[in-house]
Amino acid sequence: MKRFFIHGAVAVALLAGIAVPAGLSFAQSGSLSNSPTLVVKRYVTLDQKGARLDAMSFDTLVPYIDWKEEPAWGRVVIVQDAIVADDYRQWEVVNRFEVVIPVTFRVLGAVYLETAAFVPEERTEEVRFRVRAVRSRWRIVEPVIPPHIGLKRMQNFVREAELKEPDAEKRGLLAALGETLRKAK
Repeated sequence: MKRFFIHGAVAVALLAGIAVPAGLSFAQSGSLSNSPTLVVKRYVTLDQKGARLDAMSFDTLVPYIDWKEEPAWGRVVIVQDAIVADDYRQWEVVNRFEVVIPVTFRVLGAVYLETAAFVPEERTEEVRFRVRAVRSRWRIVEPVIPPHIGLKRMQNFVREAELKEPDAEKRGLLAALGETLRKAK
């Protein structure tokens, strides 16, 4: 009898371990039973961490968006933080399967990739993300905005690019950009 109880407890623990990750991935995939803000929050967080800086990481965004490819951007917006409106009364409810959720970004400025220049411009920016039920999942359908990257992540990205750059002149531009970003706050 005691032996059955121990094996039963192990089985329950194993099942619970399997059930928890499945539940988490279910929530991440934009289930219609969850709030559409979860999709927007995850997208904004991944964007701030640099998921849109290279083509390889774009796949991490696919569960949250309804476009197939990321445009080439010449400008990256540098942000301090972002606030996603949790309260449905702040949303524009189009219908049961479509809402517009405002996100407020505290912008520090922009990095122009062609010239490796940071232009400081502290401001508040509101972006209204249209979230729609697509194939039974919440997905962001618009707008496709330039990457909104956190300052620390952009500093690290520039440092990595500087280390990999074989051209001395470009390496100098990246070093200057890195120094400018370190002074930004």
